[in-house]
Amino acid sequence: MISSDIPTRTGIAPTSPVRLAYEEFGPEDGPAILLVMGFGAQMIMWPTELCLTLAREGFRVIRFDNRDIGLSTKFEGIRVEGSLVARLARSQLGLPSSVPYTLVDMAADSRKLLDYLGIAKAHIVGASMGGMITQIFAAENPQRALSASIIFSSTNEKFLPPPTPPALLALVGPAPRNASLDELVNHAAKNFKVLGGPAHPRSDDELRDLARSLLTRSYYPAGMVRQFAAVIGTGSLKRFAQRITAPTAVIHGTADPLLRPACGKAVARAVPGARLFLIDGMGHDLPESVLPHISSVVLDNIARS
Repeated sequence: MISSDIPTRTGIAPTSPVRLAYEEFGPEDGPAILLVMGFGAQMIMWPTELCLTLAREGFRVIRFDNRDIGLSTKFEGIRVEGSLVARLARSQLGLPSSVPYTLVDMAADSRKLLDYLGIAKAHIVGASMGGMITQIFAAENPQRALSASIIFSSTNEKFLPPPTPPALLALVGPAPRNASLDELVNHAAKNFKVLGGPAHPRSDDELRDLARSLLTRSYYPAGMVRQFAAVIGTGSLKRFAQRITAPTAVIHGTADPLLRPACGKAVARAVPGARLFLIDGMGHDLPESVLPHISSVVLDNIARS
């Protein structure tokens, strides 16, 4: 339950070409923090406690559903053409592919959401794919990105280590056909467990509760296909990372099986003046045990702006 001492607001931003569902925490006149979530992840994957922690510091904290996920616009009927194997091979070489939309388009969505909310400048915090979008946003909108905090993400440049096979399967493996809600919940919870880190485990009940919350809010696997195409189809982000001028913190888990620690180190190398923070034993998730560390790093990075 959301704390009653923090004001909250929800809405749908009628941006073009997509409508974006969003939720805000904290004062409307506070400095803004925009939270950008990752591949296939609805905005509620940003832990509410993290949002409240930042809001209690006086910030206007915004989380939202990216296009093709959650309650935002779905690109119904638009297919990803061509060979997935070819796209993956090109991605490993840092090369782009032809896809329905790219991470550049998704970064533009973030900018348009800020426009709709009347926010001229914001601190941008992105996780996973959201960290990729953050790199593009900060590079393309230097006057609007006050700081950038990039959590378990990558530059997607050539020759970075790929995910472990179980992590990749957890990310893109299909759910059982004609599955019941309970079967989908168990499938998602199992995948969450694969992506988690050994030093920060979550209980099976917690993972099932999270999965059920997500699945009852929205279930749209077709959107995940297009989002994955955007991730691997945009090509190397190093050209964006190198242009970032905002104070940047890069946070990564040493046990991340999906975007390996080398991926976070690549971001930190590419962004001028970036600071790298490795969290021992953290995987590719945001369990309660790492939130104090993450919020501390984000707030310290904001203080540098």
